[in-house]
Amino acid sequence: MRIECIAIGTELLTTRRLDTNSVWLGEQLAGLGLAFHRKTAVGDSREDLAALFREALTRSDLILTTGGLGPTFDDFTKELFAEIMGVELVEDVQSRDDMLAFYAARKRVPPAVNFKQALIPVGAEALRNPVGTAPGVWWQDPPEHPGVRIVMMPGVPREMKRMWEDQVAPRIRPLAGAAVQTLRMVVAGVPESTLDERTREVREAHGHLDWSILASLTQVELLARGPDAAALEAARLAFAPVLGPDLVSLGDGNLEDAILAELSQRGETLAVAESMTGGLLASRLTAIPGASEAFLGGVTVYSVVAKAALLGLDPEWLERVGTVSEACATALAEAVRQRLGATWAIAICGNAGPGTEGGAPLGSVFIGLSGPGGTTVKPITMAGDRVEIQLRASALALDLLRRAISAGR
Repeated sequence: MRIECIAIGTELLTTRRLDTNSVWLGEQLAGLGLAFHRKTAVGDSREDLAALFREALTRSDLILTTGGLGPTFDDFTKELFAEIMGVELVEDVQSRDDMLAFYAARKRVPPAVNFKQALIPVGAEALRNPVGTAPGVWWQDPPEHPGVRIVMMPGVPREMKRMWEDQVAPRIRPLAGAAVQTLRMVVAGVPESTLDERTREVREAHGHLDWSILASLTQVELLARGPDAAALEAARLAFAPVLGPDLVSLGDGNLEDAILAELSQRGETLAVAESMTGGLLASRLTAIPGASEAFLGGVTVYSVVAKAALLGLDPEWLERVGTVSEACATALAEAVRQRLGATWAIAICGNAGPGTEGGAPLGSVFIGLSGPGGTTVKPITMAGDRVEIQLRASALALDLLRRAISAGR
């Protein structure tokens, strides 16, 4: 089956908004044993959209669109498809009633323009939207295109996902082949190129699986896909000794998940003191549901005043040793651990630029880790812009803690 995704919206062609819908849909299709053969992002241009729709109808069996179903002047996905097929739009009573109920529940009256959303091409079927006002469309065998299926979904991610899970996936599943399963291995502390070289022999030995490697500023993922669960398990067992302590987790988790789960299992706790990262470390941890079982909290001590007032560091002493230094990272980690009574504490200080902080060169980072076995500091120089340095520092700090926990330090 040839499947195409068309993400609609001028904002997707700028830096204002990323097209995450097609990425998510690609993952859902993979679970059904299917895949895109083409993805396109297109702006709100009638001419461009009409041309793209006509092309898609000649090359694809299943066309998925996201966006262009709203009530405003730049929403015309349904109108263009109806125009191409030579059919009218008619009001779907259920969609109108759903919209009225949506607004009534919020004690509001829908603007007249919103009723445009209840119009559906003749011959198509409305897909209900329980979390929004724009129904989707399922159009099977449109005029002069037998065997083609068109699915129009809202561009709002939560609306699109709910519609896909409840109404679209059940219709597509019978058309799919064998379900594809995924082995996801999260690795930290190893560059992508090094990981590629280290795992090449094992990947080639399991070459019947579909392999990919994804690197970000915080971790690297090794992905293997295939319909045979036993083959994936064999690959996992083969990779375990090759990855060793660099393997963070399997499945959907990440570095933060792994650390918090391990701390909770051991009955241990964590506190953080952040200068350069400005709360990023705490934000990453608290984004995980249930983080409070292990994460006690932290402080953002960006200035000397904050370091003194919140953690009791002597300003004159800080002036002598420098706010970007091994001594400062040590003092921050030990102070926050003592004040919150945590098993472990992380402290980060450094210079992420663009200027000079505490007399330290750009990219200088000191990560303090205080635990049952004492306090250690990791000095490192990082490249990149301000945001990249902050992200890398937060990831390195978490990975240092993960390795210390595993080593029992």
